Amino acid sequence: MQSRFSTLAFTFLLAIIIGDPPAIAADRSIVVASTTSTQDSGLFGYLLPLFKAATGIEVKVIAQGTGQALDTARRGDADVVFVHAKAQEEKFLAEGFGAKRHDVMYNDFVLIGPRDDPAGVTGKDIEAALKAIQATAAPFVSRGDRSGTHSAELALWNHAGIDIAASKGPWYREIGQGMGAALNTASAMGAYVLSDRGTWISFKNRGDLEIVVEGDKRLFNQYGVMLVNPEKYPSVKQELGQAFVDWLISGEGQAAIAGYKIDGQQLFFPNAAKKGS
Repeated sequence: MQSRFSTLAFTFLLAIIIGDPPAIAADRSIVVASTTSTQDSGLFGYLLPLFKAATGIEVKVIAQGTGQALDTARRGDADVVFVHAKAQEEKFLAEGFGAKRHDVMYNDFVLIGPRDDPAGVTGKDIEAALKAIQATAAPFVSRGDRSGTHSAELALWNHAGIDIAASKGPWYREIGQGMGAALNTASAMGAYVLSDRGTWISFKNRGDLEIVVEGDKRLFNQYGVMLVNPEKYPSVKQELGQAFVDWLISGEGQAAIAGYKIDGQQLFFPNAAKKGS
């Protein structure tokens, strides 16, 4: 009887020991709500294994437009947000949903269009290009998804003196999807589209598309990261989430971002400061 009891006790203890690692592993994971460009460009596929190797923390990504990613965090369904629309990020902070914002990296937006450039926009002036597209009713694809890229596009129309809500016609197609889908649609339609450079470099289905406008300072594209406020949402994994933020802005994380290249081209340029917003 004693032997049988000891065997049962050992079996029960073994089951507990075997059962513990998945629970521990689950505790070592976080959810990051992020823009689609960090996913579509392949950056996360490169960075996250490096982060896990350094910390043992697994990152689960919810890739959405920036507006949707911030809304996900507002519901308390993410531990960290990593997006690229500073005005929206600062509003998120002011509302008390974020703990602190940090610059992480930047690249730029580029205007993509058909190689034959039917609107004649090729050059460095994005506002002149948008005016020409609107004047000629050349097909234009908009993400229409409240993403950072969509917000930048709307701001550029506004700076060009065009009320796109009032001026759009059949030539202006809003798809309500991510950057990869917008580029695919533009490729199929022979249309113009605003893209972040990182996703464009990694995009394979280019067809007849190429960069037609680049280099305008108004096309600067800054990315920021924030821990979701644990005082508002106790479910936020503060320690693990902060570890991800700290790694991204550390020398190691910044070097990893700089090291991500496709065909020799660097997609993102690290520019973290020591203090966040």
